[in-house]
Amino acid sequence: MVLSHAASAGSSDDSVHSTFASRYVRASLPRFRMPENSIPKEAAYQIINDELMLDGNPRLNLASFVTTWMEPECNKLMMDSINKNYVDMDEYPVTTELQNRCVNMIAHLFNAPLGETETAVGVGTVGSSEAIMLAGLAFKRRWQNKMKAAGKPCDKPNIVTGANVQVCWEKFARYFEVELKEVKLSEGYYVMDPEKAVEMVDENTICVAAILGSTLNGEFEDVKMLNDLLVKKNEETGWDTPIHVDAASGGFIAPFLYPELEWDFRLPLVKSINVSGHKYGLVYAGIGWCIWRSKEDLPDELIFHINYLGADQPTFTLNFSKGSSQVIAQYYQLIRLGFEVLLIDFV
Repeated sequence: MVLSHAASAGSSDDSVHSTFASRYVRASLPRFRMPENSIPKEAAYQIINDELMLDGNPRLNLASFVTTWMEPECNKLMMDSINKNYVDMDEYPVTTELQNRCVNMIAHLFNAPLGETETAVGVGTVGSSEAIMLAGLAFKRRWQNKMKAAGKPCDKPNIVTGANVQVCWEKFARYFEVELKEVKLSEGYYVMDPEKAVEMVDENTICVAAILGSTLNGEFEDVKMLNDLLVKKNEETGWDTPIHVDAASGGFIAPFLYPELEWDFRLPLVKSINVSGHKYGLVYAGIGWCIWRSKEDLPDELIFHINYLGADQPTFTLNFSKGSSQVIAQYYQLIRLGFEVLLIDFV
C-alpha cells in the first residue's frame, strides 16, 4: 500500500484534466473526491490513459528487480484468468491444482526431502514479503510452543540476520514484535558473517535468516558454513535453532548455475525457503512462494479452515482474496522453459 497525500484545500491543482481534447470531457474532475455525476466510459478511459502516459516505460525499467515482459501466450492466459479469485478453491479447483504443482516443482528444485508419493508443503504469496512474514510466524509459533512446554518465558523472541537484509525483515520484526539482531557488515565483506551470526544466537532466537542474493550486491551468503556452525552450537547448548533462507533473488538462479552449491534443504537446519517468482521466475509482480521442509515445520494452529465459499478450504495467508493470474503465469513458465532451457538461458 502506498500512503496517499491529499492536496491542501487552497491548492491550484485540485482537479484532473484530460491531456487531449475530447467531446466526452467538457469539465475537469475533482482529484480527491468522487465526482457528483457519472461520465462516459470513453472519457474515464481517456483521462486515466492520459495520466498513465507520464509513467515510465516498464521495458526500460532495468532497476525494478521484477519481470517487465512476458510472452504473448502467457499474457493471454493471465488476462483470461484475471477475474478468478485465487482463494475460491472450490470454484476454481484447476487453479488450485496448478498452485500445488508449482509448490511441488519448487520444493523438488530446492531438494526437499520428499518421498515418491509425498506432497510438498508450501504456499503461493504476494511476493517474498508475504512469504517471509509467514515463515517468520511459523518460526515464532514453534519457538513459543517449545518454550511453553519447557515452562520458560516466551515473550522476547529474536531473529538473527545480516544488516544487508531487505526491508521486509524489518517489517516482520516490527509488525510481529520480534527483536531483530543484525550482524554488522565490514569493509570488503558485505554479507552476513556466519561466525558472528552464530555468536549472536541465544535461547530466544527463533531462527537465523540467510540471504541467497543480497539486495546490496546480489552476493550469496554462506548457508553451508552457517548450518555447520549452528549444528555445533545446537549440540553444545541443547537448542535447536533453525535456518530460513531468503532466496528471493537467488532461488531461481542457484539451482541452474551452481547445482553443487549446498544452500537449500540438503542442509538439515534449513526449515523453510522463500523465493520470488516476479524476480527471476519470469512472472509479473507480484508472486512469491514459501516452501517448508516438512509438515512438522508449519504449526497446525496457523492454518485456518474456512467454508465461506463451499467446501473446506485450508489457508495460510495474510490476506484473503487475490487474483489467480500470477500463479497461472508461474506454472506456464515452469512447464514452458523446463530445467534444461532455464539452465541454457542463465549460462
